[in-house]
Amino acid sequence: MNTSIDQQIAAELGVKAHQVSATVKLLDEGATVPFIARYRKEATGGLDDTQLRELFSRLGYLRELHERRSTILESIEKQDKLTDTLRSQIMAVATKTELEDLYLPYKPKRRTKGQIAREAGIEPLADTLLADPSQDPNVLSQTYLNSEAGFADEKAVLDGARAILMERFAEDAGLIGKLRQRLNDESLIVAKVIPGQEQNGQKFRDYFDYQEPLKQVPSHRALAILRGRNDGILQVSLQWPDEEYDPALAIIRDHHHIKDQGRLADSWLQSVVQWTWRVKLSLSLENELLGTLREKAEMDAIVVFAENLKDLLMAAPAGARVTLALDPGLRTGVKVAVIDSTGKVLETTAIYPHPPQKRWDESLMTLKNLCQRHQVSLVSIGNGTASRETDKLVSELEHHYPELKLQRVVVSEAGASVYSASELAASELPELDVSLRGAVSIGRRLQDPLAELVKIDPKSIGVGQYQHDVSQVELSKRLANVVEDCVNAVGVDVNMASAALLEHISGLSKTLAQNIVRYRDENGAFRNRKALLKVPRLGPKAYEQAAGFLRIRGGDNPLDESAVHPESYPLVEKMLTRSGLKIGSLIGNRTALKQFDPKAYSDAQFGLPTVTDVLAELEKPGRDPRPEFKTAQFKEGVEKLSDLQPDMRLEGVITNVTHFGAFVDIGVHQDGLVHISSLADKFVKDPRDVVKTGQVVTVKVLEVDIERKRISLTMKMDESAHQRASGQQAHQAPAKPKANRSKPRQSSVPANNAFADAFAKARGKGH
Repeated sequence: MNTSIDQQIAAELGVKAHQVSATVKLLDEGATVPFIARYRKEATGGLDDTQLRELFSRLGYLRELHERRSTILESIEKQDKLTDTLRSQIMAVATKTELEDLYLPYKPKRRTKGQIAREAGIEPLADTLLADPSQDPNVLSQTYLNSEAGFADEKAVLDGARAILMERFAEDAGLIGKLRQRLNDESLIVAKVIPGQEQNGQKFRDYFDYQEPLKQVPSHRALAILRGRNDGILQVSLQWPDEEYDPALAIIRDHHHIKDQGRLADSWLQSVVQWTWRVKLSLSLENELLGTLREKAEMDAIVVFAENLKDLLMAAPAGARVTLALDPGLRTGVKVAVIDSTGKVLETTAIYPHPPQKRWDESLMTLKNLCQRHQVSLVSIGNGTASRETDKLVSELEHHYPELKLQRVVVSEAGASVYSASELAASELPELDVSLRGAVSIGRRLQDPLAELVKIDPKSIGVGQYQHDVSQVELSKRLANVVEDCVNAVGVDVNMASAALLEHISGLSKTLAQNIVRYRDENGAFRNRKALLKVPRLGPKAYEQAAGFLRIRGGDNPLDESAVHPESYPLVEKMLTRSGLKIGSLIGNRTALKQFDPKAYSDAQFGLPTVTDVLAELEKPGRDPRPEFKTAQFKEGVEKLSDLQPDMRLEGVITNVTHFGAFVDIGVHQDGLVHISSLADKFVKDPRDVVKTGQVVTVKVLEVDIERKRISLTMKMDESAHQRASGQQAHQAPAKPKANRSKPRQSSVPANNAFADAFAKARGKGH
């Protein structure tokens, strides 16, 4: 079984079977994906983390398929109905759907009309009429009258025979497969408003009379339609393009060689075909295909969320600088926290520069004193209510006191309130009020986004698309993988990291992370990686998985500050011995390292990939893979929607990337949308090929709808609103099989925009 699964995965990934087998062995032994990707390249043939994640996912699916296959074979064998042909068919299927199709006739079920008819001895009549339609059903049925069994007249007998054939047809795996494929390829998804729900469902108005080929529906539209159905606003069904012709009936007839040649039983058999489709198959297949559509759309949405989260977590850190953090507010004031370069809270307060208090000058003086007292160099301003007003306050502070040399940055405060009220925040900042904890989080996430954002449930960070419409189990699993990959890609200072950050390190559980912090608090900073083995419950296996991702700054061994795994320290010792250099002279010495031939140090213990990685790490030890820190400068005087004008050019930050475009924060408390057709002067298939979350971009305003709070932006500086409208229709108009089909859907800003409406709602707090 393992061999066949390994071979199948290898074929799907386009790699060698031995690479898959080696990876599966490592996974089964408890190795994590980050560890395998970084430190077991020889075994896996250099599979990267993306390939390893896909391998892990497929391994789970195929193992579940194998277990289900074994259960089904055992069940059919107990019924004494397992033939060699059926066994071969079951062993050959590649999906759970195909497997369940084959099992359907043998699946234990409640007593049906067909079973009752078979028990009454009517099955031979059904077989005869199917095989020889020239027979007269009314005449033959008289032979099968059975009053005691409930078949007292000809009609009852023929109904029983029909029930037998209907069940047989509906359990035919080959027929079901044909119908499913035809529906998937040719059917239309049709949505109509439920009478009386027009007013309640205004956000779904683009789908009040809508249809589109099922296979062409993009994920964001699918989720919007299905949400409308779940909310009781829309009726959703699948229909054939030609309302006068139902190909399903022809498929069933052809599959069972049923023809209408005017013979005595032909009319009766035609009714069997119609009843089979309408009663047994149409609704079940429709539900199945809509379920498949939802699953695919959900997976697309989950991928969007995961990719945006990765970009956010891997955003450039401002670095270890004393930071003034401001959580803006109007009536409740601006919460202020000063944190040192390690994120430790130095001082907190609140100021009231905005209405109704309007204590502007007093607030300026308070901020000036704080900055002078603690030598602040960085100001982090949350982007919520009163953000631009607070930004203006800091701008005035910079103007009046240039000697402070402040750098101010507006950061997303999504999830800060969630963190503030969490148990983790209470344990980290027990002396602070909940409102002040949010300010601390806003400051820390500027210093190091990754270290702070891992403390917040990823679903509360606000970079998802329809995230509450998708499988929460799958979403959580995928986001956890993203966090794990990001944390391990960057590495963690074991003497500075919180338990919340440490628990995402390869091999460390929540308990081990807490034990590390507790040991550190009780015994002081770790001087070397070996000391980690003294942590309670941290054994050799956890040490193997975690050590390479944990950094020790200024410790006993300079290698502990790098990504070189302790198991490779003997390799470095060999390099030092042969070169005659000391470790301090080798690390960072590019000239000396270029003289080393990786092949000369490659042996049975250390393969060429490991030697190459070690040399690269020695050249730039502990290098951070995140980009250089950059910030957007919001335009002065542009603080609200009414300040925006068409053709205005602004700088902003990408806050979210979806399948249909990218949202940009331009400093007016409402993100604008750059539609996919306006991202570049070339065709863009995937917005992520052009932009990513956190990227600083220059945009031009196309349209502003103040009433609906819609901002249409473009990154094509020569584009006009008229060009965008016409170009967008060409870019994404769905196919229209009939002239009276619904109009092509427009994206976010133009009036008819259900999916953008739904997405705008989804981008609220916690979405």
